[in-house]
Amino acid sequence: MENKFIQVIKNKWLRSIVLTLLLVAIIICAYLAINYAVEKANIADIDMTKEKIYSISQETKDKLGNLDTDVTISIYNMNEYVKDFANQYARLTDKIKVEQVESLTSKTNWKTQYGVSDTDSFLVISSKSREKILHSYDLYTMDYTTYTEIDTTEEAITNGILDAVTTIKPKIYFLSGHNLYPDTYFQYLQNALQGEVNETVQLNIMTTSKVPDDCNVLVITALKEDIKELEKDAIIKYIKKGGEILLLLDPNLNNVKLTNFQKVLDQYGVSVSDGIVLEGDSNKMVSGAPNFVLSTMNNESSITKNINMDMNLCLINSGKISFESSENLEKKNVTTETLATVSDKAFYRTDLQSDDMSRISSDEDAGGATIAAIATKKIDDNTSSKLVVFANTVFATNTEIPVSTQYYMYAMDFSNNKDILLNSVSYLTEREENITIRKNIEAVNYEVTEFQNRIVLEIIFAVPVLIIIIGIIVWIVRRRKK
Repeated sequence: MENKFIQVIKNKWLRSIVLTLLLVAIIICAYLAINYAVEKANIADIDMTKEKIYSISQETKDKLGNLDTDVTISIYNMNEYVKDFANQYARLTDKIKVEQVESLTSKTNWKTQYGVSDTDSFLVISSKSREKILHSYDLYTMDYTTYTEIDTTEEAITNGILDAVTTIKPKIYFLSGHNLYPDTYFQYLQNALQGEVNETVQLNIMTTSKVPDDCNVLVITALKEDIKELEKDAIIKYIKKGGEILLLLDPNLNNVKLTNFQKVLDQYGVSVSDGIVLEGDSNKMVSGAPNFVLSTMNNESSITKNINMDMNLCLINSGKISFESSENLEKKNVTTETLATVSDKAFYRTDLQSDDMSRISSDEDAGGATIAAIATKKIDDNTSSKLVVFANTVFATNTEIPVSTQYYMYAMDFSNNKDILLNSVSYLTEREENITIRKNIEAVNYEVTEFQNRIVLEIIFAVPVLIIIIGIIVWIVRRRKK
């Protein structure tokens, strides 16, 4: 009898173990099936971050909202983050398809065309007429102030799509031959313009004898000497044909005679000072340096009116902009818009021998002086020429500005300098959908606190143990009731 009772107990335990194992197997299978189904269904992740860093921005939605060309994003050997982000583009519009490439066997042309190997990580964005490859290292950059990675995945993919579907890129010519700064100082700006689907070209008018007909924007930077008569005539002719100009001018600190160049500026009735503007308001300067002038852009201007937040400009050793009288501007068919000004406490200095950062007796009042502006010259009823002018060149360069004993920043990375420059070119090329504040996300390593770590460990280990204990208690109680 006793043996029979023991056998019954053993059979009950055996059945309980089998049922438990079966239940566990069912749960695991259900988990795998649900996970597989979710993956195949390509259900969007829920982005709980405050800045929506894992979601496509409104900027991208605006740029691709009217996409009318089929685009394929082919992904090879990239991490899950990139795959998930790329899939968001497919959900954005049915014109975009995403495919995972498991092997390069069927894509041998990529090896020849792009020099990639089986171990590389990249994605190829293609339309019926163009292709663009993005390597893994194209999806991030570095902040050399903090030495942290900056995630540029969205910017790179969005611009890659636009590059693949754009048959004609605006051409941005940089005037060369008399520049105060070497061409290399503008490499960062040129790279950013190329990333916005523009083509950048160096222009020496003494070689070409004219501004090329395909020039969409002519960029003129600080000069170390006057331009030649031929160059002056060529630029004025370009203006009279409705040419657009981005003017980045430092104050003429060396009092160089710029007779020919001033005749170009006279077309718009504008001039830039010989001295510099220093800020007197501590809230309008960087780290207590009056020559690092901070100004909030006029949010009613043609460049900023569609942006729903303030943009701040930081000019370094800036001059000030002056326009001719209203009567003279009217005669020249020129209208103006103010983009940025200094504060009422700013002052103007021509005595550059003084290194005193506070106001000295020879300084003049410069409260409210203009440091950035737009001038539009009406040529005829169907043609006009626009000029966007900043009283500074340095802010548009990759000049390294020390911010501590260990770190530096490019001048173009201060405040919203980069966005303002790119938006100015977008305005001049009549691509207003590109006028925005661009997404720029730092990739920061997340470190949990001791309290958070304890909670995670409790969830992982304590909760399952608690469930087991409760199960044992329930089993004992039921047994005693029998």
